[in-house]
Amino acid sequence: MNESTCIDADAHVTPPRITAQAQDANWGGIASLALGVFGLVTAEFLPASLLTAMAADLGVSDGAAGQAVTATAAVGAAAALTIPVLTRNLDRKRVILALTSLLVLSNVLAATAHSLPVLIAARALLGIGLGGFWSMAAALAMRLVPEHLFARAMSLILTGVSVATVCAAPIGAYMGDLWGWRSAFVAAGVVSVVTLGAQCLTVPALPPKDNPNVKVLFELLGRTNVRVALLAVLLVISGHFAGFTYIRPFMEQVTHLSVSTISAALLAYGIAGFFGNIAGGFLAERSERLAIVAGAALIALLAATLWVAGTSVPVTIAAIAAWGFAFGAFPIGFQTWIVRAAPDQAEGAGGLLVAAFQIAIASGAVGGGILVDRIGAPGGPIFATVALTLGALLVVRYGPRPASR
Repeated sequence: MNESTCIDADAHVTPPRITAQAQDANWGGIASLALGVFGLVTAEFLPASLLTAMAADLGVSDGAAGQAVTATAAVGAAAALTIPVLTRNLDRKRVILALTSLLVLSNVLAATAHSLPVLIAARALLGIGLGGFWSMAAALAMRLVPEHLFARAMSLILTGVSVATVCAAPIGAYMGDLWGWRSAFVAAGVVSVVTLGAQCLTVPALPPKDNPNVKVLFELLGRTNVRVALLAVLLVISGHFAGFTYIRPFMEQVTHLSVSTISAALLAYGIAGFFGNIAGGFLAERSERLAIVAGAALIALLAATLWVAGTSVPVTIAAIAAWGFAFGAFPIGFQTWIVRAAPDQAEGAGGLLVAAFQIAIASGAVGGGILVDRIGAPGGPIFATVALTLGALLVVRYGPRPASR
């Protein structure tokens, strides 16, 4: 698909007309962004369900293969902070199409990778697309719908996360068992191509509007409540991903589940996560502190349960499903916290939040991988138990309270 053709078709649109279009909700554009989120999150989550197969095929350890997650997260953190700044003079449609094109290329490289370095490079490209997209998603939604419909538009975009959470891990495990792990990345590549076409057709030309810069980010880091929120993200999310990234080796080596049972357990995780997103939003509307603490404490308890009683099939499946439900409280909880901590610089604070999430994912994958390689599959749940407990205690002590809003 020719990106320049897509852009040139809208080149005659002037800024005043774009403003008028934004007043008429562009739900097609919002839907294409939701599809983009689905494609990005699906690609991001695939290694968790394919890790052992990828490691065996590439001739590396499970911990080494897990660094495919680290690469995505580390590059994503840098991209979340730099892409808005580096592209501030470019039409936002061009930027989004370029980021989605990186998603396509990443899936192609991953599906054809025959060595760990090539796979890591593919996942690094995904990190650029992921970090850049998330850093601009809210700002783009604000320009595609009137202000009073913004919350509804963001809810639709985040639906892509919920659907990917339900589909990515179980379908990836199922396809990997039938046709090999590469087939899952081929399917993700098809989704990314469809996404690129949809965005080309539905997103209008959007000349640069904001002027993000590094000074704003440093100013935000000087605020105590912002720093506490970011530290909480690092602890809680690193703990979650240390456990989730290496959950398949745990189910195979400790619980001794078959691939079909693993797929069913991951499907239960995804479905529970869908409802957890709803419950998390309900809690966060009343108290983002409560949503985060409840989710972190529950996952810490579940990780400890796997550590102690993970040989039991019913216990493991129930714990994994409940884990998915608990994780649903985090995205809306942390987003609400960071926006309320910096209402005057919501976009910059959002970029910092995305970067913190990606750094946490990378540190969780690294820390969990080290423990898994040294002490075995229980290393993931052990890391998760410690990090999530510390994160829950931090939020209990220093988290936002209603009186501070």
